[in-house]
Amino acid sequence: MNSLRRPALILLLSLLAGCAVPAADTVLLGGRVWTGTSDVYPVAGTEPTALAIRAGKVVAVGSDADIARLAGPDTRRVALNGRRVLPGFVDDHTHFVSGGLDIGEVQLRPATTREEFVRRIAERAAQRPGQWITGGNWDHEPWGGILPSRDWIDGVTGDTPVLISRLDGHMMLANSRALALAGITAKTPDPPGGIIDRDARGEPTGILKDKAIDLVFHQIPPLSQKAEDEAIDAGQAHVLARGVTTVYDMDTWETLAAFRRAHKDGRLKVRVHSAVPLETWPRLADYVARNGRGDDWHSWGALKGFTDGSLGARTALMNAPYSDQPDTVGIAQNDFAELGAQIIAADAAGLQVAVHAIGDRAVDWTIDTFIEAERRNGARDRRFRIEHAYVTSPAAVARMAEHRIVASLQPYFTDDETRWLMNRLGPVREAWTNCFQALLAAGVPVAFGSDWPVTRVDPLWGIHSATTRKDLADSATPSGWSARQRMTLPQAIAAYTRGNAWAGSRDARTGTLEAGKDADLVVLSGDLFAEGTDTRELQVDITMVGGALAYERAGATATGSGH
Repeated sequence: MNSLRRPALILLLSLLAGCAVPAADTVLLGGRVWTGTSDVYPVAGTEPTALAIRAGKVVAVGSDADIARLAGPDTRRVALNGRRVLPGFVDDHTHFVSGGLDIGEVQLRPATTREEFVRRIAERAAQRPGQWITGGNWDHEPWGGILPSRDWIDGVTGDTPVLISRLDGHMMLANSRALALAGITAKTPDPPGGIIDRDARGEPTGILKDKAIDLVFHQIPPLSQKAEDEAIDAGQAHVLARGVTTVYDMDTWETLAAFRRAHKDGRLKVRVHSAVPLETWPRLADYVARNGRGDDWHSWGALKGFTDGSLGARTALMNAPYSDQPDTVGIAQNDFAELGAQIIAADAAGLQVAVHAIGDRAVDWTIDTFIEAERRNGARDRRFRIEHAYVTSPAAVARMAEHRIVASLQPYFTDDETRWLMNRLGPVREAWTNCFQALLAAGVPVAFGSDWPVTRVDPLWGIHSATTRKDLADSATPSGWSARQRMTLPQAIAAYTRGNAWAGSRDARTGTLEAGKDADLVVLSGDLFAEGTDTRELQVDITMVGGALAYERAGATATGSGH
């Protein structure tokens, strides 16, 4: 018997036996339902076509005839008209408030020339004179790899302070006004874990890397509660329209408090799991002891630490020098002895630990430290995570698999970075960068996210990246960068659904569409499994969270009550 139809048949047998089974609140009929329980491509004619929901949970998945019998006079019916239903997407790595704010900030990712870059900043400075200009997400590679400098923008910003991020978040440009507010001069030393870029005379260029960014960032006035609330509301609307039903927020205590406020006020429409800085683990341990770990809508209990920076800024920590800059192997953002002690102590307190590691040396050190924590603290279900796990080695992949360390990856990085990655790393290291298939084949738990606003929060675009490994223009790597590392479509969907559920210890409640699990789902405008489909061209028609309609594209569905 097809296991996907058992829940519906069990309920039907109960009905026939005279047991009173309440009617479903909602039924979805006439579609193609991908439950997400398998990585095997669907076979035409054998898939379930309908789904029933009651009290926020999936009641049954089966045929139209089976599910229609679970409807009552007040049941809402959704006519799928052949459309594809998937489990709701999960984004396992966001900076959510920053992403919500970024929607209204200066947009520099489209700037492919110096002139366009300066023009966009000038326009924003004219709109809000004197107010900090942030956001940006610029990339210097399209205009030849020349880093921007404060000289480019001082003339169009004047007394308006500017701190705008490169798309990876590990390198930012400050104008002279912002540098002056931070007291940064030629005499200012590089802070530990950071770099102040300087010209031939030793003067700051305005480019700040990693911990040096904090010198200016701390001059920006803190967000008001109103601004935080508005950013969360804008961010929720943004992600729901892209089928995202759960996010992991890798941020601060302030954002955790903002989400708790949104939940209390009844404004939370997306499920949120908050992570706070690793160095604050004693505070989180106390917080959990006093408040528990939250509920199905907002939870906490995780910490995030940093080992290194990014490849784009050449601050990712490598075992060997960069191929295009052989005088550096990157930098460590934190003292490793101190960081290791924090990881081991936080794990002993029963908290989940996630660590940012991009370079192969950073990844190796993080694996070593996680294994040491296991040895000292004993066996338990801990689900350590390496955020990005970008440049690995065969040995690192094997150890991650052995210890069930989660590889928390961002497939859209492929689109952004393939244009210059070979120059940074050379062919050997490049082959083990974002090595999706090697990780899966070894048995490493893989989870997908966006790092929003570092990249776009749009799983359909991420799925395209993971399955094609092509760059933004689909041209620089026509057959796909390191094509053997491409995922299958079911594998990529799984990484955005049940893989993320497992990484966040929510796999008993969500990640697949099965009886008893949360009714978090997405209805697409077409079938992403259809041959020749470009997932980037599909649209999200419906997003449901806990059985409630959280997003509906105008004119995209047919719903109703009764017969």
